[in-house]
Amino acid sequence: MSYETELKAAVHAVANACRLCVNVQSALVSAESMTKKDKSPVTVADFGAQAVICGELKEAFPDIPIAGEEDASDLRAPEGEALSAQVLEYVGKIVPGATRDGVLRAIDSGNYTGGPAGRFWTLDPIDGTKGFLRGEQYAVALALIEDGEVVLGVLGCPNLPLDLGDPARGTGCVLTAVKGGGAYM
Repeated sequence: MSYETELKAAVHAVANACRLCVNVQSALVSAESMTKKDKSPVTVADFGAQAVICGELKEAFPDIPIAGEEDASDLRAPEGEALSAQVLEYVGKIVPGATRDGVLRAIDSGNYTGGPAGRFWTLDPIDGTKGFLRGEQYAVALALIEDGEVVLGVLGCPNLPLDLGDPARGTGCVLTAVKGGGAYM
């Protein structure tokens, strides 16, 4: 089976989520925020990345459920209003015209629990929390599962040097793999 359409959509969604994470990391992560107990910069990036990816995947594949890590219940609570506004601000930079309700629905669309049968996406919006907080390595990880088997994977690594021998050449890459189709960077 060809996964060309799924791969194209997954790469686009992960790349956009990586852009959001870079924006959050550069604006919010500082020595002061690293010492906060609530780790809000990570929370903003987690919620935002999940909103971007789930929103794009649900638009492209409305019938494929998504198993994400976050739900928007904390953002709906009165005490989550400020955090919700931050998430909307960063999502809006990637998805012009984003609304609070749309962002919350997108986050919650990642509420599938998975299972051994059928197709579903699985998402880790920030894999490597400590690396994210330190401004080091982390990944945005997305996979398509079919009947309990990974058939497609996309890994966004915003801070990974393009050339480990020459880090000055820039950072950021997306790695992909498709069952029977190889892996690429």
